[in-house]
Amino acid sequence: MKPQLTALVTGASFGIGLACAEELADLGYHVFGASRTSPASQRPIEWLAMDVTSDESVSSGITRIIELRGSIDLVLNNAGYAIAGAIEDSTVVDAREQFETNFFGVYRVCRSVLPNMRARRSGLIVNISSLGGLFGLPFQGLYSASKFAVEGYTETLRLEMRPFGVRVVLIEPGDVRNTAITRTRRHASGSKDNAAYRDSFLGALRIIEKEERNGTAPEKVAATLRHVLSQRNPRLRYTVGHLSQRSAAFAKRFLSWRLFEKIISYHYGVR
Repeated sequence: MKPQLTALVTGASFGIGLACAEELADLGYHVFGASRTSPASQRPIEWLAMDVTSDESVSSGITRIIELRGSIDLVLNNAGYAIAGAIEDSTVVDAREQFETNFFGVYRVCRSVLPNMRARRSGLIVNISSLGGLFGLPFQGLYSASKFAVEGYTETLRLEMRPFGVRVVLIEPGDVRNTAITRTRRHASGSKDNAAYRDSFLGALRIIEKEERNGTAPEKVAATLRHVLSQRNPRLRYTVGHLSQRSAAFAKRFLSWRLFEKIISYHYGVR
C-alpha cells in the first residue's frame, strides 16, 4: 500500500477552504485544516490553529505537521479576506493589513514548506488567487493588488521549483457563494466619510455582494482542485466560476484597454 499523503489547507474553516479540505479527505489525504477557528466538518480533518499573519504561528504549525507526518505533500493557500473602498479612502494601514493576509500569508506558508518539498523533490502548492488578480476591480483595489501580487509570486515560484519536481498552480475563482469573503469584508477607513465616492461605492458594493450571493458553489473550486491532482503536469492557471466572469479574463487579453475599461465601468456603475 502507498503511504497516505498529507495536505495542509489554510483558511479551512469555511467556504472554499472547507470544500477543498473535505475533497482532499475524500481522496484519502490526511488533511490538516489551518485556521483561527475549527472547521465544522463531518470529514476526518485535523484542525490546526494557524494565523498566516504570524511568522511564528506558520513556522510552528508546519514544523508540527512534518514532525507528525514526516512530510507535506500538498499545500492549498486559501486564507484571505477583502477590504472594499476607493483607493483614496484607503490608508496605508488598510493596505498593509490586506497584504499581510492575502500575500504575505501565502509567502510565509510557501517559504516554510519549501525546504521539505525541495529536499524530497516532490510536492504540490496550489495558491487560491482570484479573477480579481487578473484585472483591477473598482472599489476593490487593495484586494486586486494583493491578488496581482500572488499571481506574480506564483509565476516565479513555479519557475524556481521546476528543477526540484515541485509543482505550483494558481486557481482563480470568480464570485463564489457561501464563503467568508462577504461576511468578513471590511470597508476602507474613509469609505463612509468621503462624499466624492460614497454613492458610487455603495452602488458597486451592492452589485459585488449580489454577485457573490449568486456565485458558483465552493464545491466547484474543490472539483477543480481534484482535476489539478489528476494531471501529471498541471497548467499554471485554472479559472473557476460563471462563464460571464471567466470570459472577462479572456477578453482582457484581446480587447483594447479602452473598450475593456468601458465594459468594467458600466458593469459596476462607475461612469
